[in-house]
Amino acid sequence: MALRILITNDDGVDAPGLAVMAEIAHAVSDDVWIVAPDGNQSGAGHRFTFGRELTFEARGDRRFAVKGGSPADCVVAGMTHLLGDRPADLVLSGVNAGQNLGDIVNCSGTAAGAREGVLQGAIGIAMSQSMNYDITHTPDWANASRFGADVVRAILAAHDGHDVFYNVNFPYCEPDAVSGLAAVAHQRFSRSPIRYYSSDDDDGFYMAIPETPLPLDPEADFERLRRGNAITVTPFALQQTHQQALEGLAGMSLKPRHEG
Repeated sequence: MALRILITNDDGVDAPGLAVMAEIAHAVSDDVWIVAPDGNQSGAGHRFTFGRELTFEARGDRRFAVKGGSPADCVVAGMTHLLGDRPADLVLSGVNAGQNLGDIVNCSGTAAGAREGVLQGAIGIAMSQSMNYDITHTPDWANASRFGADVVRAILAAHDGHDVFYNVNFPYCEPDAVSGLAAVAHQRFSRSPIRYYSSDDDDGFYMAIPETPLPLDPEADFERLRRGNAITVTPFALQQTHQQALEGLAGMSLKPRHEG
C-alpha cells in the first residue's frame, strides 16, 4: 500500500512553496492530499481556532483550503475527517518561504504543521527554503526542488519511532554548492530574536526579527546552514519535560502555615 501523505503549510494554499512540496510528495508517493490555510498564517505557531466556525473550500482533487484556519487546524481536519478511516502516514509542512531556525521554530506555523502531524500519529517533516534577506525577499526554490524528495526518503529510512518531528532547512546557494545533509541541534539563542519594531505610523509597530542574537554555535543549525551550505535536519522532541529540572523539584514541599 502506498505511503499516504498529507501536505500543509503556513504561507497559504496558493503559495509557490506548497507547489514545490507537492512535487516532492508526488516523487515519494501517488497518494497525496493537500489541506492548507486559505491565506497567510506565518507566525501562527501551534494555534487552534476554537469557538469560531471553519469551512473547507475544495481546490481540486484531494486539495482543500481551510478558510481562516491555521496549519494545526488543517492537519487535524485532514487527519481526523477528510482522509476518512485511513489518516496519513506522513505529514509534510512547507516548503516555507524563508528559513526556520533556532528558537524561531517555537512560533513557526510550518513547524506546527509537522508537530501536529506527529501528535496525530504520523511522521512529521517541516521544510523551509532559506533566503538572504539582504539580497532578496523572493526565494529560489532550486535546492528544495532538487533535494527535497531525497531528504524525505533519508529521514524515513532513519526514523526509528522516536517521538519527534523533523525540521529541515535548505541553504541559500547554488545546488552544486550544497555540501550535503547535516543532522544538527537547533540554535538556542541568548534571548528571543523577536522584537518590537517601530513603523511610520506614530501609533503602530511591528513584531520583527531585526537581528540575530549572538553568539552562534558553529555546529548548530543556523551556522551550518548559512556558512556550511548544508541541508540541516533537526529532530525536535515532543516530550518537553526537562528531566534534570524535574529531578531537582522532587524535594519540594509546602511549609506549614503558623496560625495566630
